[in-house]
Amino acid sequence: MLKQVQHNKERKMTDIVYDIPETTDVAERHILAVLVDNEFGVLARVIGLFSGRGYNIESLTVAEVDHAKKLSRITVVTSGTEMVIEQIKKQLERMVPVHKVHDLTTEGPHVERELALVKVIGSGEPRVEALRIADIFRARAVDSTTESFVFELTGTSEKIDAFIGLMKPLGLIEICRTGVASVARGGEGI
Repeated sequence: MLKQVQHNKERKMTDIVYDIPETTDVAERHILAVLVDNEFGVLARVIGLFSGRGYNIESLTVAEVDHAKKLSRITVVTSGTEMVIEQIKKQLERMVPVHKVHDLTTEGPHVERELALVKVIGSGEPRVEALRIADIFRARAVDSTTESFVFELTGTSEKIDAFIGLMKPLGLIEICRTGVASVARGGEGI
């Protein structure tokens, strides 16, 4: 909305002032849990929905959750405005192999975890420092040689990012991450 405002009575100068709405659409991170038929091509169709519309997938995990009913759960982490996330959910719900779509971020408290395997090489003081930091982060050494460690770490994505950041100067050479697994808290499931 435009307003004309007189700023200076002596000069009788007018400026255009824009009314900016108080709410602005900001892209936020959302975790979507999608229950689908466990059949050929379903994952490709879900990914195609995202890529075809230019939506980014930050994390993706898929696993069968009910063998008897042949159901799998896809957990997708994506970012977007409230309008974009609603559009994604509606488009997912219209897909034939999709049974349920839940936005765990907006539906209430949830637990999210990620697993990472982090390989660090080094000797001497950097090696000792890597072990100290791993202990602080409760990372477990699952493999050790005279020149390397492989640490296993679970936690939030932010915790894993922080651990990786501290390992970089100490000889980090490889990272393998599972992506986010998340479930709503409380007595109900999807």
